[in-house]
Amino acid sequence: MKTYPLECVDLLRRARVAFKAGRTIKESFRLAQLDALVRMLEEHECDFVDALGRDLHKVRKSPTGYEFYCYFNITCLVISEPLGVVFIMGTWCSPVQMCLVPLVGAIAAGNCAIISPSEYTTHTAELLHRLTPSYLDNVSTYTAGATAGGVVELKFDHVFFTGNREDGNKIAQVAARTLTPVTLVLGGKNPCYVDQHCDISTTTQRIAWARFHNAGQSLVAPDYILCHTELKARFVQALKCCLMQFYGSDPRESRSFGRMVNLEIFNKTKDILWRSGKVAVGGQVIEGEKYIAPTILTEVAESDSIMQQDVFGPVLPVLTVDNVDEAIAFINRHEKPLCVYAYSSNSKVISRLMCETSSGSFCSNDSILQSLMVALPFGGVGKASGIGSYHGRYSFDTFSHKKSCLLRSTHLECVTYLRYPPYEERNLSLMTWASTLSQRSQGWYCLLITFFHGCISGYSEQVVTQPE
Repeated sequence: MKTYPLECVDLLRRARVAFKAGRTIKESFRLAQLDALVRMLEEHECDFVDALGRDLHKVRKSPTGYEFYCYFNITCLVISEPLGVVFIMGTWCSPVQMCLVPLVGAIAAGNCAIISPSEYTTHTAELLHRLTPSYLDNVSTYTAGATAGGVVELKFDHVFFTGNREDGNKIAQVAARTLTPVTLVLGGKNPCYVDQHCDISTTTQRIAWARFHNAGQSLVAPDYILCHTELKARFVQALKCCLMQFYGSDPRESRSFGRMVNLEIFNKTKDILWRSGKVAVGGQVIEGEKYIAPTILTEVAESDSIMQQDVFGPVLPVLTVDNVDEAIAFINRHEKPLCVYAYSSNSKVISRLMCETSSGSFCSNDSILQSLMVALPFGGVGKASGIGSYHGRYSFDTFSHKKSCLLRSTHLECVTYLRYPPYEERNLSLMTWASTLSQRSQGWYCLLITFFHGCISGYSEQVVTQPE
């Protein structure tokens, strides 16, 4: 049965509506669907056998006929192999961290690596280039810059990239030509919901620190605030007080406030700032110093430039919502972000934001910390925020191939021989009989349910040994 493009569009639309309704998230629904799949195979086994015979001239035997001997005399294990030579491109926002943290996983997994610090941070790149050969074997540095696409075409075994969406898309497209796997940790627009039930003093301090440290040049800082309408005036005033406390009356003179990395980023941020909302605090710019003051914007529309582009600068737009439902709907209208933040003293509000939005990571009543925890995987989800993850064991897994290994002796051939042709009726009958002895415990149902519970329990690797 052919599916034409318009039909496929409709199928996709209906599938997305069903997913957004949340039915598939419930454990009871998943188990019921797996049970239904088992019933379909059991109730229509003869139909499947007949269809396979018509299509592939398959021998008419049970599709589960191999199960009965696959549980004897077998040891199963997973071996982590290094991928080979990997290319790690770090962003200028955190040039040391974004090069060396992935490198730890690459080295631990047994790979050779070439790290590429950003050309924007020339002093850091030069330092890494000078020091790396003195301390590390089989690790080299190369500042790719504008030639990154050409370097990726050289066919690495894995490419790890952190940076903005535009560059990430280019890297992915070049890597796809040679089927090179990639990990992309991209920017995106990280929303931050501020509920009317929150400790406003602590909330504003933590948000101000997260947004304005490093002059706002961060992949994981809150990009915009969704503030409860009743709280807006107090929230903006509290933010203003925080900025005064952190950086004084003139942040330009503060030793705690940074500068933009170069004029390109400075001009881009300045243009976005001047074309969006209304300046409530800050707004001063000095091109010669690449200085942009810590700035808070109000009266920002969803269509403004600052809401349409990644912003790597000390600018924080504040939008208002009337309730948590409106905040969730706003977040879900946009591409999935790298981070979602929520500030509230109401645990139900936090739970809803965590469960009813999708993002690379989530953090409640603080910001950025989830990206620093090595026990947690960190990465994006979808075309706006990335592919894959890293940190701790997850970095090791990113730079490893999980090789499935099955070890078996030559014993019990008296059972195994039933799989060999010619397939006479006697052999087929014995195979069918053996496979039905414990079909519910060792057949489709057992396999599917065991897999399901392994997934929801967080099992990523198992070693199974079957007795001889």
